[in-house]
Amino acid sequence: MVEPLPLVSSLSPSVLSFLDSNLLTANDLQQAPRLVSELQNDCHLLEQSLTDLNQSLGTCLLAYSTYSDQVGVLFNDINAKLSSFQTSISDGEGGEQRERSEAFLWKELPALAREVARVEAVRVYAETALKLDTLVGDIEDAVSSSVNRNLRKQPSAENSEEVRFVAISALKLAEDVLCKVSRTRPQWSRLVSAVDHRVDRALAILRPQAIADYRSLLASLGWPPPLTTLNPSNLEAKKSAEATNPLFTMRGDLKRQYCDSFLALCKLQELQTQRKSRQLQGQNLEITLHQPLWAIEELVNPISIASQRHFAKWTEKPELIFALVYKVTQDYVDSMDELLQPLVDEAMLSGYSCREEWISSMVTSLSTYMAKEIFPMYIGQLDGENTSENRLQAKISWLHVIDLMISFDKKVRTLVAQSGIMLLLEEDGNMQNISSLSVFCDRPDWLDIWAEVELSDTIDKLSPEIADEKKWLMEVQESALVLGSEDYRSPAISSAFLRRLSSIIERCRSLPGVPLRARFIRLAGAPIIHRFLDSLLLRCQEAEGLTALTDDDALIKVTKSINASRYFESVLKEWCEEVFFLEMGLDHNKLGIPVGENSSGGIIDEEICNLEKFRTEWSEKLSTVVLRGFDACSRDYLKNRKQWMEKSEEGWAVSKSFIVALDYLQVKMSILEKNLNKMDFVGVWRNLATAIDCLLFSGIFMSNAKFYDGGVERLANDLIVLFGVFKAWCLRPESFFPKSSEGLKLLKMEDKQLRGSVGGGERWLRQNMIRHLTATEVERIVKSRVYSN
Repeated sequence: MVEPLPLVSSLSPSVLSFLDSNLLTANDLQQAPRLVSELQNDCHLLEQSLTDLNQSLGTCLLAYSTYSDQVGVLFNDINAKLSSFQTSISDGEGGEQRERSEAFLWKELPALAREVARVEAVRVYAETALKLDTLVGDIEDAVSSSVNRNLRKQPSAENSEEVRFVAISALKLAEDVLCKVSRTRPQWSRLVSAVDHRVDRALAILRPQAIADYRSLLASLGWPPPLTTLNPSNLEAKKSAEATNPLFTMRGDLKRQYCDSFLALCKLQELQTQRKSRQLQGQNLEITLHQPLWAIEELVNPISIASQRHFAKWTEKPELIFALVYKVTQDYVDSMDELLQPLVDEAMLSGYSCREEWISSMVTSLSTYMAKEIFPMYIGQLDGENTSENRLQAKISWLHVIDLMISFDKKVRTLVAQSGIMLLLEEDGNMQNISSLSVFCDRPDWLDIWAEVELSDTIDKLSPEIADEKKWLMEVQESALVLGSEDYRSPAISSAFLRRLSSIIERCRSLPGVPLRARFIRLAGAPIIHRFLDSLLLRCQEAEGLTALTDDDALIKVTKSINASRYFESVLKEWCEEVFFLEMGLDHNKLGIPVGENSSGGIIDEEICNLEKFRTEWSEKLSTVVLRGFDACSRDYLKNRKQWMEKSEEGWAVSKSFIVALDYLQVKMSILEKNLNKMDFVGVWRNLATAIDCLLFSGIFMSNAKFYDGGVERLANDLIVLFGVFKAWCLRPESFFPKSSEGLKLLKMEDKQLRGSVGGGERWLRQNMIRHLTATEVERIVKSRVYSN
C-alpha cells in the first residue's frame, strides 16, 4: 500500500531546500532510489553514533555518581563533626567547657598553625641549606683539586679543564638555587650572603687560574703574532691573514684545549653576570653588568704591549700608530666571527659579539695609549712658554692627530657594520666603545682645549676673508647649503663662515655622546656665529658713523650685511631641523656651559635670535633713514597750507614742491630693491609706507589747513603719484596708507554727507567704512573742509 505524501506545509525549510536541490527536474526522479539508499546509510551511521554517545554518557554518569557518593560521605562526616563541636559548645555544663573550646578555637589553633608553618619553614630551610652546602662543597673540592694539580708542576690540561667545568656546573646549580631563594624567600638573606661569601672565595681562585691557563695556551699557540713586519717602510705589506693568525693554524688537541679554555672563561663570565644581576636587582643593570669579554681582552693585551714598543718610536708620526692598530684589527677580525663567536653562543653569554668586542678592545688600548702618552705631550707643547711659531706648530700637530682619530673611527665603524649590527652603534655607549675620541669622555678639559684650538684655527683662516672687501661685495654664486640662495643676495663672506662652521660640526659628529657634541659646538661653533655677527655689526656701524646712511654706498653696505644675516640665519634654521641638532637641544641642560636666555631648547637658538634681532633692527633703520630724507625733502610741501586753497598748476599732475620728495623716495627705494633681499625689502617698504602715512596725515590733514575743492583735487593727485611709487610691490598701495586714504575720502564727500558725521558718531564711521580714524580726527578733518557756494 502506497503511503500518501505529506503536506508541503508540514515540511521544514531544510527538507524543502534539500528536495528542491536534488529533485529539480524530471530526470532527477530516476536517481531517487540511489538517493534513498544514501539517506538510509546516513541514518544508520547517525544512529550508531548516537548509541555510542549514550554508552559513553552512561559510563561517565556512573563514575560521577561513585565519586559523588564518596564526596558526600566526606561532607557528611565533616558536618557531623562540626555539629558535634557546636553542640559541645552550646550544651556544655556551665561555661567552663565553652571557655575551653573558645580558647582552643581563638588562641591554641592559630598558634598550632603557626608552629606547623614554622616547622615546615625550618624543614625547607634545612633542605635548602644542605643542598647549597653540598653544591658549595663540590665547588670548593673542584677548586682545591685544580690548585693541587697546578702545584704538582705537571698538570694535565685536559683533566684541569674537566675539573673546571665540574666547578662551573656546580656554580651554575648553586646560583639557580640562590636566585629562587632570593625571589621566594627574601627573609633568608643571611643564608644567601653566607653562600655568596664562600662562592666569592672560590671564584677568587677559579677565575685567575682559568685566565692563567688561557694565557699559557695563547703563549703555546704563538700569540701574539709577530708585528715586526709592520714598520714604517712596509705598513701596507700584503700577507695572508690565515697564514699568520695562530687562531686559524692551530689543529688537533691544541685547538680543542684552546676552545675548552675559551669556553670556560665565557661560562665563568656568564655566571658572574648572572650573580651580579641578582645582587643588583632594581638598579641600572645595562650599565653595571656589561663588561668587556674577558677572553677577548686576554687576546688584545699582549698585542697592545707588543705594539707600544713600536708606538714609542712613532710619537712624531702618529699616522703610523693608527695604521698599525687598524691593520692588526682588520687582519684578525674574521677569526672572531668564524672561530670564537660560536663558543660565546654555546656559553649562552647573551649580548656579546666577538667582532665588536675585539674591535672595542683594540680601540680602547689605542685610546689608553693616546691618553697616557700622546695628548699630555701635545698639551705640554701648547701650555709651554714657546714662541708663536712653536705654538702654531703645536696647534697643527693637535689638529693632525684629531684628523687621524676621526678617519680611524670611520674605518672602524665600517668594520663593525660588516657584522650587521650597525643599529647598535646609534647608542652612545656602543659609540664610545669603538671610538678613539672616547679619550674626551673622561677628560672634558681636553675637549675644551680641542675646541679652543679648533676655534683659533678657524678664526685665523677666516680673518683674511673678512678683510677682503671683494668677499663683502660679491654675491654667492652657488651654494649647496640652502636652496634658493640667489634670493638672499648674500655676499660671499657668509658662505665662507658657513663652510668653516660646517666643517667644525662635521668633525664633532664623530664624538661619542650627545653631551660632548653639544659642549663642543657651544665652545667652538657658537663663537664663530658671534664673530660673523660682530663683523656685520661693525660694518653697519662704520657706515652709519661716517654718513648716517645718507650716502648710497653706505646704504648698500648695510643691505649687504642684512642679506648676509638673512642667509646665515636660514641655513642655521635648516640645520637645526636635523636629528643631530635636535638631540643636542634635548641634552643642553647637561652641559657645563649655560645656554642663553633667548634659547628655546636648541643648541644655537640664542645665536639665531641674535641674527634675527640684528636683521630686524637694521631693516628698521633703513626705513627710518629713507623716511628722514623724505621728511626733509617734503618739509616745504607740508608747511604750505595755502596750496590747499588753490588748484594744481597748469601742466603739472603733482605739486612742484612734492616732486623732490617723490624723486628722493623713488631713488632710495630703487637702491634698496636692487640690493636688499626680497624678504627684508618687503618689511622695509611696508614700514616706510606706514611711517609716510603717519607723516602726511599729521602734516596735512591735522594741520588745521582749509581745504577747498581745488586743494582737495591737488591733494588727490599728489597722493595718487605717491601710491604709484609703491604700485610696483603691491596691487592696492592705498591700503598701506590707511589714514591718508580715509582722510582724502572724507575731504571728497559732499557737504550734506559730512554734516551727518557731526551727530552720527561711531555708527556713521562704520556706515562710511572709516576704520582707521577716530571720531576726534574725523571731526577736525570735517571742520577743515570748505565748500564753494
